[in-house]
Amino acid sequence: MPEPLVVRRETHIAAPPAAVFALLTDPEKILRWMGTEAQMEPRPGGLYLVNVTGARCARGSFREVVPVHRLAYSFGWDGSEVVPPGSSLVEIDLIEQPNGTLLRLTHTGLPSAEQCAGATRAPTPGAAAPAASDAGRCDVFTVNALRFDGPVRAARLAGGRGRRLARS
Repeated sequence: MPEPLVVRRETHIAAPPAAVFALLTDPEKILRWMGTEAQMEPRPGGLYLVNVTGARCARGSFREVVPVHRLAYSFGWDGSEVVPPGSSLVEIDLIEQPNGTLLRLTHTGLPSAEQCAGATRAPTPGAAAPAASDAGRCDVFTVNALRFDGPVRAARLAGGRGRRLARS
């Protein structure tokens, strides 16, 4: 039996957990670092929708919301047969530290190693979108949410300093 595919990322953001939580749940703040439109209903069963590229929407529903500490939501791409809406799970834990927040993300349920590999080969945020393939669309999400350059950049805009810590 093959091992389950799991993407894990950690980053330190020099901002309090409440500010980081807002960057992940408030549509206006999400757009500071990712996408062209966002709709969020951060409550269990609520909508998670981000038009990441201007042409493709990441869609899911919140499974768990513990304000300032934890988010879990299903994830997939509208119109995708490879990663359809709700087919994978993103879990984010925010851990308060003396100089900010440790953001720990786990993404499970991706169908292939290629989808997971996007986390390490994706371009930087703001770069042109990859080719219109499911793997490319996954890479765009990965750039913004799994590598955490986006929240780190947004934290800088809010006056904090951020840096990426570790990859596993």
